[in-house]
Amino acid sequence: QVQLVESGGGLVQSGGSLRLSCAASGNIFSINVMGWYRQAPGTQRELVATIASIGGTNIADSVKGRFTISRDNAKNTVYLQMNSLKPEDTAVYYCKLRQAITDYWGQGTQVSVSS
Repeated sequence: QVQLVESGGGLVQSGGSLRLSCAASGNIFSINVMGWYRQAPGTQRELVATIASIGGTNIADSVKGRFTISRDNAKNTVYLQMNSLKPEDTAVYYCKLRQAITDYWGQGTQVSVSS
């Protein structure tokens, strides 16, 4: 019923930038939270950043000051601007939408940062 389509992943040098996008479609409620999670090899999936439809944000300490999350409610799209990328940011990044009692996940997109 809800689909999430991610784009923007790729390979970048250390210190570079990438911008991830995630567009949601289907039965999207006006009250929801969208965000980004990541999972590197050998680690648990971790929260990167979330943003609610009313604007409140939650940013992981590890990326605070480097990453910015934003959204366009009219487009049901969430963005993750990633600056000053480090090799330790290398991971599969997943988009998530939470509304009511249900979580929806994107397929994941690879972000690789070379040293």
